[in-house]
Amino acid sequence: MPPAETSPVNGPTDSAPTARYWSTQPDGRILCTLCPRYCRVADGQAGFCFIRQNHGGKLVQLGYGRSTGFAIDPIEKKPLNHFHPGTPVLSFGTAGCNLGCKFCQNWDISKAKLDEQGLRRNTPDEVVDLAAAQGAPSIAYTYNDPVIWAEYVIDIARAARRRGVKNVLVTAGYVTDEARPELYADADAANVDLKAFSEEFYRKTTASHLEPVLETLKWIRHKSDTWLEVTTLLIPGHNDSDEELGRLAAWFAANLGPDVPLHFTAFHPDFKMTDLPATPPETLRRARAIARAAGLRYVYVGNVHDEDGQTTFCARCTRPLIGRDWYAITHFALKDGACAHCGHPLPGRFGAAPVALRSGFRRLRVSV
Repeated sequence: MPPAETSPVNGPTDSAPTARYWSTQPDGRILCTLCPRYCRVADGQAGFCFIRQNHGGKLVQLGYGRSTGFAIDPIEKKPLNHFHPGTPVLSFGTAGCNLGCKFCQNWDISKAKLDEQGLRRNTPDEVVDLAAAQGAPSIAYTYNDPVIWAEYVIDIARAARRRGVKNVLVTAGYVTDEARPELYADADAANVDLKAFSEEFYRKTTASHLEPVLETLKWIRHKSDTWLEVTTLLIPGHNDSDEELGRLAAWFAANLGPDVPLHFTAFHPDFKMTDLPATPPETLRRARAIARAAGLRYVYVGNVHDEDGQTTFCARCTRPLIGRDWYAITHFALKDGACAHCGHPLPGRFGAAPVALRSGFRRLRVSV
């Protein structure tokens, strides 16, 4: 793969920690081996993501300890439907991204440089403290891709694991074989964006490639203990044809199996793709039908009101197990992770009855 374009260093670097996953090249540049871009950066330059920069011959990580703010979200927003449903999750991100999606829904964060953001500084233990103080049993690394701030993610996740707090990665899965095992070592769950099932789409619309994402999906499913769910944002006229959806579903069934949840979510015009219409609900229903016909048991729709498309049904007796209306839990019929009616196990990670059913879910914006 050709070396990625680089940019001038932005933001203060003197106090930034040294990054992992890099080597010095014979010409003096640094080769970053964290993601498949393999950026080669000269002194005073940054990689594609903006926050991994060559400072005096070492690669520093400007995203470490610096967040764009925190929020308490429902876990269903990640989206994760088979991971402790109805519970709150502390969500946060940094700045920058290693993809260049023209449709980015969080472009004000993912395309920002650190010197353009009023970032807060928090140690790993302070982030875990905040999750505990807000009653959140999980922390989600999200909004921009946690791959590019892997060192910070890894340190927080280790601290969280020691204190019984779970870790959730919301990511495009664009990471190398070298970095993947450490990044996911303490990840309890991940939702990976499968942007499309076309190399042309990935190359032209995200400035990346499809195959590394497929490798990440297979690795998480078969070589890690991380619970996996997958999301595809359907963009009208770009990745929503019956042919492409059929290929996606067939690959998914053959490589990930029928029990990994797949979410089809609605696009809304944003960033560099404001000339397109929003995704019609019927497109989501059509995609769900194609995936279910391919043998996938747990297929959902998102960013719309569709109780049938958002409800989890038992794969044996077909009765509703977890009813949902957008992010609200409306019905819960699980007992010890199995159907309360017929006893058939539901794949996922489940605990007690959801908070939403016990006391009503409360959304809270927080900062430290």
